[in-house]
Amino acid sequence: MHDTAYEITTQTRRPADYPADLPAPEGQVMLPSEIPPGVQMVTLPGGIRTLAYTQPTAPAAPLVPVSQPIPAWAKTTALLTPTIGGGIAAAGIGLSYAAPGLIAMSQALWSAVALIAAAAIGVPLLLRLGRAATGTGTGTTHITQNITASGMFGKASGTINHR
Repeated sequence: MHDTAYEITTQTRRPADYPADLPAPEGQVMLPSEIPPGVQMVTLPGGIRTLAYTQPTAPAAPLVPVSQPIPAWAKTTALLTPTIGGGIAAAGIGLSYAAPGLIAMSQALWSAVALIAAAAIGVPLLLRLGRAATGTGTGTTHITQNITASGMFGKASGTINHR
């Protein structure tokens, strides 16, 4: 332990520094019976007498650690941790075995996408060429409709003419 001496300095208060409604203290302010335990009247090196703690206060009772029950969330987490870790490990092993098949499936999917794209371009082109070869695609058909109805909720009747 270090034994360091500190110089204690105090500022004396003049009676003019106190509020007007309170008288300036003269002598002891507390009765000796009012002094709490562990506090004593001491004389400082400058000759001023004051109250001070002279010895450290002892704790009321030594603290004894009390065992606390383990919370339910901690038990659940502790039980689930190996399960989750094992599941992640099993998934990694399964993916490593499935990797060649996944690569083949992705190539097959890209082939299917290319087939769909070729069909989307090729089918309309073939249909256009087929119509041009047969000559059925050159003529146009006009349809005329005449519909009449009487009143707001009347029955409608009409004719369709093909030309």
